[in-house]
Parts: sequence; C-alpha cells; structure tokens
Amino acid sequence: MNITVIVAVHNGEQYVGRAIRSLLAQSLPRDNFEILVVDDGSSDRTPQILESFAGHIRTLRCDENRGLPAALNLGIRNTHSRYIVRVDADDYVHGDFLLVEHLFMSLNPHVDAVACDYYLVDDNEHIIEQRNVTEHPIACGLMFKTDSLVALGLYDEQMLFHEDTDLRIRFTKEHSITRIELPLYRYRRHDGNMTNDQDEMERYASRVRSKHDESARQQSAP
Repeated sequence: MNITVIVAVHNGEQYVGRAIRSLLAQSLPRDNFEILVVDDGSSDRTPQILESFAGHIRTLRCDENRGLPAALNLGIRNTHSRYIVRVDADDYVHGDFLLVEHLFMSLNPHVDAVACDYYLVDDNEHIIEQRNVTEHPIACGLMFKTDSLVALGLYDEQMLFHEDTDLRIRFTKEHSITRIELPLYRYRRHDGNMTNDQDEMERYASRVRSKHDESARQQSAP
C-alpha cells in the first residue's frame, strides 16, 4: 500500500461520515491508499457510523479515550504504507487531495513531507477564507514519509494539545515540509474544535516551549 490516511475520532458522530465520504471520493485509484479510522473510545454513535462503511475502511478501536496523539500513534504503528497522511474527523478534503500530494512526493523523492494550502470553512461548509499553510500551519493534511515519522518517535502522547506543534518542531530539525500552493484541504471551524479551549491550548503551548527550550540547553551544554 502506498498511502495510509489516518482519521482519529472521539465522539465524532456529527462529522466523521463526511470526512470518510470525501476520502472515498478521491481521484487517486483506490488500490493506492487505505483509510484507517481509529475510534478513540467513542461513547456516541461513532462506532455505528463506522460500521456503515465496513468493507471500505479499516478500523481500530480503543476501549477508553486515550487522547488524540495516542490514537494517531496506534494508527501509524498499524500500517506498513510508504506514506502517512492525517485527516481530522471533523474536516474533509478535495477530490484530488491524495492524487496531488502523492504525485508530488513520488516525483520529488528527496522530500520527506508535503502540506497543501486549505480553506477555512464554517459549520455549513461555506468558505471563510483561503489560508497559506506555511503562514498558518495546521495539524492535518500533511503527507509524511512513514520511515521519517517513525524515526522521529511519532507523536508525544503526553501532549494532549499542540501535539502537532511539538511534532513539527522535532521534524523540521532534520527535514523540511514543502508547500503545495493549492487549497486541497477543508479545515472546519465549529464550536467543538479542540482549539477553542484557550486555557488548555496555552497550557500545552507552554509545555511545548519548556520541552524544546530544555532540549536546546542540553544539546548546547559542554
């Protein structure tokens, strides 16, 4: 398998079906990618919704809510694809999303990761604005070489927020993330976004800063 798309979901009954349908509608031939959904201990109708896609997706289930980075790591550890790309359960993608990113990676073997621009959309899927992913990075829509991600040590499971910021800092110490100037990802803004919890976002942002400041001090010590 060339690509594994990982969708981690916890109580995502309202949106996860839309995310999966957008992935099933990709122009990239279906034998080039798999959709792996990790159900992180959902207590709503998410398991029943995932069951309705049986035969089209692969699923893993955590018996309890372990947190987003742990769910993502579980997915990564359970695939042998050359590339990994994360799509969040409340988002969706353009029909050529996988085709373009996969083609770019295939034609540029020196590249370890690629990210596309995106549309910020509201809960009714109306476009709010187009965003440059370099200026406004997001956690999802990046296609990584799996080997590079594994060598990095995957996500820090203690970072329940800003797990992507921590990963990006560690990744870009040795690799670069190339930008594709096409808005192929749809990042949904709604009341349930984890990023709306400003207190937790700031608390974990402080943890990221402390972690990497300490790492930098240790590396520079004689």
